Amino acid sequence: MKPSSAIRKVAFLGDYLPRKCGIATFTTDLRCAVASEFPAIECPVVPVNDIAGGYNYPAEVRFEIAEQDLPSYLRAADFLNITGMDVVCVEHEFGIFGGPAGSHLLALLRELRMPIVTTLHTILREPNPEQRRVMRDLIRLSTRLVVMSERGREFLRDVYQAPAAKVDLIPHGIPDMPFADPDFFKGEFGVAGRQVLLGFGLLSPNKGIEYALRALPDIIPEFPNVVYIVVGQTHPNLLRQEGEAYRLSLERLAKDLGVQKNVVFFNRFVELDELMRFIGAADIYLTPYLTEAQITSGTLAYAFGAGNAVVSTPYWHAAELLTEERGRLVPFSDAGAIAVAVADLLRNDPLRHTMRRNAYKLGRDMIWSRVAQLYVRSFEQARLDHTFVGRKSSLIKTLDEQPGQLPELKLDHLFRLSDSTGIFQHASFTVPNFAEGYCTDDNARALVLAMMLQRQGLGSPRLNERAVTYAAFLNHAFDRQRGRFHNFMSFDRRWLDEVGSEDCQGQSLWALGLCVAQAGQGSFQRLAAELFEQALPVAADFTSPRAWAFTLIGIDEYLSRLSGDRRATQIREALTVRLMQRYADAASGEWQWFEEVVSYANAKLPHAMILSGRCMNNAPMVELGLKTLRWLVQIQTSEAGSFRPIGSNGFYPRGRERARFDQQPIEAQATVSACIEAYQATSDLFWVAEARRAFEWFLGRNDLGMALYDAGTGGCRDGLHMDRLSQNQGAESTLAFLLALAEKQALQNTLASFKEPAGK
Repeated sequence: MKPSSAIRKVAFLGDYLPRKCGIATFTTDLRCAVASEFPAIECPVVPVNDIAGGYNYPAEVRFEIAEQDLPSYLRAADFLNITGMDVVCVEHEFGIFGGPAGSHLLALLRELRMPIVTTLHTILREPNPEQRRVMRDLIRLSTRLVVMSERGREFLRDVYQAPAAKVDLIPHGIPDMPFADPDFFKGEFGVAGRQVLLGFGLLSPNKGIEYALRALPDIIPEFPNVVYIVVGQTHPNLLRQEGEAYRLSLERLAKDLGVQKNVVFFNRFVELDELMRFIGAADIYLTPYLTEAQITSGTLAYAFGAGNAVVSTPYWHAAELLTEERGRLVPFSDAGAIAVAVADLLRNDPLRHTMRRNAYKLGRDMIWSRVAQLYVRSFEQARLDHTFVGRKSSLIKTLDEQPGQLPELKLDHLFRLSDSTGIFQHASFTVPNFAEGYCTDDNARALVLAMMLQRQGLGSPRLNERAVTYAAFLNHAFDRQRGRFHNFMSFDRRWLDEVGSEDCQGQSLWALGLCVAQAGQGSFQRLAAELFEQALPVAADFTSPRAWAFTLIGIDEYLSRLSGDRRATQIREALTVRLMQRYADAASGEWQWFEEVVSYANAKLPHAMILSGRCMNNAPMVELGLKTLRWLVQIQTSEAGSFRPIGSNGFYPRGRERARFDQQPIEAQATVSACIEAYQATSDLFWVAEARRAFEWFLGRNDLGMALYDAGTGGCRDGLHMDRLSQNQGAESTLAFLLALAEKQALQNTLASFKEPAGK
């Protein structure tokens, strides 16, 4: 007789088959187990898609989330609320949700009206600040938390201060299969009469397969019939980035070691029934993972629970599971130790069979039907624990409760302006103007945009290709003898200057610093670091405050990755002192500015002050940046309350009338960026409103009431004249809009996911 429950509808949220990853397999197995064990419970699924168009899901999938699209998370929350779910069961792994450290998930959870039970597949002992912040809010928003090991429960308590009363320990589920002799299955795979070593799962370098291969030459002389079978395709993410390079390196290693006759790579994603037959055929299961930071391993759970003898490195899950003669632990990255342990078990049948029986016996508590009962018990407790504290009570939101709608990110015009050399400076209407050629300024800004979008998970193969082009332009522009960048290049690829302006140098350093800060860029990152290191020394001689500001922003990015660089630190200190001295020399009374004129890209000066002050823990510097930015937004606000940047036809000299036109997109973008930095420093929503005011200038909230952003092309018009719009859509203006949009989107994501900004 099936157990019963008062729960009627449970939604499962996470990856789902046929997506090929461990979380998808777990979510599918758990959902099916609950549906089978409790037929009265309706079990819809809300999966997260990492590819456009999603997957060919089964009927239980009711709503899909696009990984990097925050609005789709909010729509999913609406769906779950409206359809009346009793509980939402979340399968959490940092890498499967969009936003920094998967923070988009928090925006969804914050909107839910029902209890949330979250399974934590990864619990980091040493999280970075973003991961800690996400985990903190995930713990708070979840009604109950499920961990699969005692070590996981300890980490929640000691590292994250999670309340012990809301944590449930439920083992990783496994299929229920009989305890059988491996010889029963071997004939099916053509290995009858041979000793079978098995590894399975998505192939990636952290699995340590190479150490198992290197152990074989010490095993084969005594056991010439041994065969090592590795089941599973290359991890999809690795496959997209590097193709089959890792698998091919393992195949070459096997040949170099002379063990190719004893190794089989079964290169595909196998379904559960076939996988369990592979496990059944194994004499020994190997998990030679390279680091201890693995709180849960589904592959280990499957093999262990089915009664395999296991040889494993002591990662956290294995160290907890393989005690009391239930397996053999060996040191990390030690092929010799693997060989000794495997040979001992192969020659000692009684010991190996004792391990198998002990593992299988404990595995009876891990079968999916039992795990499903424990989960439903957790769901029932979550309903008892659940309150609406901290949650909005209404499903209907007024405009002030909804995030402002932003234009769709459209890169068509960016790509139209770019060729294999770089991005063209200007356009005649929407057509690239070849006669005006290229400039390093714009290629640096384009590279900044590409890095920002990659950081937000919005990269694409085409954008990544363009990023390489923009970086190549900077590399070619750099004169290594002078330590300076050229700026202007003709269409026929001739440099038109000896060296570029200081602002050009500063913007190039900004772009290169951002490239260095981005993890996972490989040789691209190394090139950026080399250029940054060679180009930085001349910044000490800059006289332009804007060049100082651009450089300071680049240094901040660079030091976020390479914080021990003394020269970068020293130049940052020198430039901030100079900028503060400029303010002391120029400011007085009602003139709260760094110079005798307010000219162009003005907000970059307070932006650099705020950012550098935060990073240097210099409160007076931050306060100076905030004071000057507040003064700047005040003088750039019209009588109607719209953003009115300083005009380029004369700027704003002290004691004289300010120029109202021409208004340039770069001013709006710089103001958006600076106000967002001010919000990050203060948590004051005043700055969010000012960033919105400046951004809306692009959309028509300006002196002419006309939109500079062209939704048809994805470009931005070059300026606002006294009586009309410029109809040209050049690189500077288009990049200004796209940079402002990218930063606004990142801010909106943060506001939706977190209650307050992250501190530095």
